[in-house]
Amino acid sequence: MSWRRHAWRNRLQTLLLLLALLGISALAGHLLFGADGMWFALLASLIALLIQPAAGARLTLALYRARPIPVQQAPDLWRLADWLAERAGLPVAPQLYYAPSPLVNAFAVGQRQQSAIALSDGLLRTLSRREIAGVLAHEMAHIANGDLRVMSLADYVSRLTALFAVVGQILLLLALPLVLAGRVEIDLLALLLLALSPHLALLAQLGLSRVREFDADLEAARFTGDPLGLASALARIERVTRSWRSWLLPGWGNPDPSWLRTHPATEERVSRLLSLARDTGAEAIGDERGAYWPELAPPRRQPRWYPGGYWH
Repeated sequence: MSWRRHAWRNRLQTLLLLLALLGISALAGHLLFGADGMWFALLASLIALLIQPAAGARLTLALYRARPIPVQQAPDLWRLADWLAERAGLPVAPQLYYAPSPLVNAFAVGQRQQSAIALSDGLLRTLSRREIAGVLAHEMAHIANGDLRVMSLADYVSRLTALFAVVGQILLLLALPLVLAGRVEIDLLALLLLALSPHLALLAQLGLSRVREFDADLEAARFTGDPLGLASALARIERVTRSWRSWLLPGWGNPDPSWLRTHPATEERVSRLLSLARDTGAEAIGDERGAYWPELAPPRRQPRWYPGGYWH
């Protein structure tokens, strides 16, 4: 019952946040162009929901210099991906990619019918098999739940709202001489709401992102039957990330306000997974180390200096 309760709560929060985001955008359009602006915002959002461009996925993979992982190069990893894809109800397993980045990271792109999951060099070297299974399941949950489409829509609506606000500011500047001459009156409340709308949309978008992360954690634990594997992966990623950030940015580590984060606090995510583990009676995880697919990760080269900085 706890699984269903968590799932329904997350779905309700997702629906409410999406409606809030669409409402903010429609309000901004109405303040700027009246009823036509409101309907334009809603129609543009509907078009963005129906059209899922594949170019964005290819561009993201290209930016990370990700390359496909052949099945013969990592058969165990592909068997794990196939098993998780079946558990997630995906029509086909996502294409696995290797990203030559030292950061411990993984991300998914695409949609249910054609998707990809990129695993970074740092992740493959750091996490254990059990932890990588949890991370893969988390990314597949995003694909299975349609989170990539939902977050793409949220980003589009947020950008559209920001565009309305910018257009409003430009029109205000153009009308400023008439305002100063007293020939045009300005509705200050409408102007204030239009100026604040991008910030409100961004807060709703961040809240939506956090809810989808919780839901993906829940689904990943259900796919693997091992909440502790993902919990251990999140805790290890947090430790590694904190170490390099503290070195790069002394004094880093002060918690941001929770409503300004794209992801929930790791402590809260781990705590929820541990509560699920207690419900399912999952076994504790050891401190085994990563680098389980060294054939995917070539020996690291020494950093070289380029005009943009040091690169591996």
